[in-house]
Amino acid sequence: MIKLDKKIVSYKVLTSSNDANLPEEPTSEVDLEQAIEKMTEHVSRPEELHGSTYKVKTPQSEHALYITINDIILNPGTDSEQRRPFEIFINSKNMEQFQWVVALTRVISAVFRKGGDCTFLAEELKAVFDPQGGYFKRGGKFMPSLVAEIGEAIEDHLTKIGMMKVGEITESQRVVLAEKRAEYDARESRLSENGKTDGAFPASASLCGKCMTKAAILMDGCMTCLNCGDSKCG
Repeated sequence: MIKLDKKIVSYKVLTSSNDANLPEEPTSEVDLEQAIEKMTEHVSRPEELHGSTYKVKTPQSEHALYITINDIILNPGTDSEQRRPFEIFINSKNMEQFQWVVALTRVISAVFRKGGDCTFLAEELKAVFDPQGGYFKRGGKFMPSLVAEIGEAIEDHLTKIGMMKVGEITESQRVVLAEKRAEYDARESRLSENGKTDGAFPASASLCGKCMTKAAILMDGCMTCLNCGDSKCG
């Protein structure tokens, strides 16, 4: 009796009159599936990994945070070549948050090595709000917490290696926004230069609920974001 411990993917009926002694023809789909290496927790770490380091400087601390994400190359030199995040390290001179930072990096690295879709990490981290309040980055973008800042760095990295796609406004939208901005600036030209933010948007702009940037202005009776183009009027 033969015990089958694998899923049957194909079969062939043999008779005494056919070539019973010939080896079974390989199944191309099965061979291809076995040849492609996928990201799992069983993938061993190579001696050398390449990655990127992102500097995060918040107004809440005098020391910057450095986020390093290393990638592994699967199936190099083939049509199935993939670049996937393998591990993350966060370093800073500020040791006050050392414990939760180490715990966070270990959990994120474990999710990376597990394989599958890990893009949800960025959205989950970006949705974390600090009960003591967030802060505005240079340029007017609001960050609800330091954890959200880490999530944005992960999103930037996953976008760079092709795992995430961030929607961009079209060229026609850019033209409309430029026209609206010029019209708004002309109307507000009586304000002094000190009335502007250090970014590219007016000081009187409101926070956009879509891109979390302080760039929403009232134009033609409708709130319109000068950064992402979001408008309550559609």
